[in-house]
Amino acid sequence: MGNLLLSFLLLLVAIPAHAQTNESVQTRIEESNAQIAKLQKEIEQLTGELNATSQQKQTLQNTVTGFNLNIQKTTKSISLTNTEIGKKDKEIHTLSGNISTTASKMDLVRGQIAGSLRQLDMLDQEPVALVLFGGGTLSSFFDQATSLAALRQALHDKSLELSDLKGNLTVSKSSAEQKRADLANLQRQLAQQQKTLAIARDEQNTLLQQTKSKEANYQTLIAQKKAEQAVFEAELYRLAASLGTADTSAAPSPSRGILNWPLGSVTITQQFGGTVDARRLYTSGTHNGVDFRASIGTPVRAALGGTVQEINQGTVKNCQYGKWALVKHDNGLTTLYAHLSSIAVVKGQRVATGETLGYSGDTGYATGPHLHFTVYASSAVQFKNYTCNSGYTAYIPYAAPNAYLDPMSYLPGL
Repeated sequence: MGNLLLSFLLLLVAIPAHAQTNESVQTRIEESNAQIAKLQKEIEQLTGELNATSQQKQTLQNTVTGFNLNIQKTTKSISLTNTEIGKKDKEIHTLSGNISTTASKMDLVRGQIAGSLRQLDMLDQEPVALVLFGGGTLSSFFDQATSLAALRQALHDKSLELSDLKGNLTVSKSSAEQKRADLANLQRQLAQQQKTLAIARDEQNTLLQQTKSKEANYQTLIAQKKAEQAVFEAELYRLAASLGTADTSAAPSPSRGILNWPLGSVTITQQFGGTVDARRLYTSGTHNGVDFRASIGTPVRAALGGTVQEINQGTVKNCQYGKWALVKHDNGLTTLYAHLSSIAVVKGQRVATGETLGYSGDTGYATGPHLHFTVYASSAVQFKNYTCNSGYTAYIPYAAPNAYLDPMSYLPGL
C-alpha cells in the first residue's frame, strides 16, 4: 500500500498544472504587441490625414499629397501584417512545444495509471481472511479499501484532466495556424496593393509631367473629365430610356443585408437617385449607383458570391467607367464596380462573397479616386459599344431605368 501511495504522489508531481510558456518567447510576443499597437496608431493617423485631404479643394497639390499619404499608409499596413505574422509564428511555436510535451507526459502517465490500476485490481481480489490472517485487523482492512477507492477516482480524474488539456492545446494550435494563414493571405493582398500603388505613383508622375506641375493645366484636365462624364451620362440615360420598362420581378424584394459592403471601410460620397447633387451633376437628374470614398489601391470586394459576367481591362483617359467588373449573382441581382485602378478577376470566374475583385482608382471620367457601385436587376442588363470623345470604343453595361436598383435597399444598415 505504501508503494502505491508513493507512486501516486510522484505521478502528481510529474503532471504540469498547465502548459508553461517560454519566458523569452513571451517577451518577444509582448514586444510584437507593442509594435502592432504603434503601427495601428500610425495607420489611424495617416487615414485621418488622407480623409481630410480628400475633402479639401481639388487641386494638384492636394492630389499629390493624397497619393503620398496613401502610399505611406499601405507601407505601414504591410509592416503591421508582417509583425502580426511574426507574432503568430511565435505563438504557434510555443503551442507546438506545449502539445508535444503534454502528449509525451500523457503517455507516461497512462502507463503509470495502468500499472496502478492493475495493483488495485490485485488488492481488490485479496480475500478478507487473507488480510486478517496476515496480521491485519478488520479496521485496517476497511481503511485500506477506502484509500484504494479514493486513489482509483483520483487517477481517473487526472487522466480526464490531461485529455482535456491536450484537446484545448490542439484547438488553440489549429486556431493560431488558421490565423496565420489568414494573415499570410492578407500579406499577399497588401503586396498587390503596393504594386497597385506603384502604378498609381507612375500615373502621378505622368500627371505631373502632363500638367508640368502647373495648377492651371491640372484644372484643364479636371474640366475635360467632367465634360466626358456629362456626355457619357447623357448617352447612358438615352440608351436606358430607349428600353422602356423592364420586367424586374425576378429580382429579390429590397431587404437590408442581402448584399455586403464592397469595401472594408464605408464612407458614402454620393447616394443613389434624385439627390441635390445628382440634379446638379447628371443629365437625368439621378445617380444610378452609390459612390464610396476609396483611396487608390483599396481592395474592392464582391458584395455577394456570383460569376464575373464581364470586365473592362482597357482604359483611356477620361473614358466611361474606366476599368470595371460586373458580377452576376444567383439571386437575380447584378453588381457593377467601376473606376478601378486594376482588376484581379477574369470573365467567367466564380467568386465568393468578400473576394477581392480589384483595387479602387480614378480611371474613366472620375475626377478623384472612388468606387462607383451599381445594382441592377440581372434580367434587364444589356451591353453596348460606346465611343468616347477620344475615339476609343468601350463595352458598357446598361439597363432600363427601373432596372437600376437602390444599393442601399440591399446593403447592410450603416
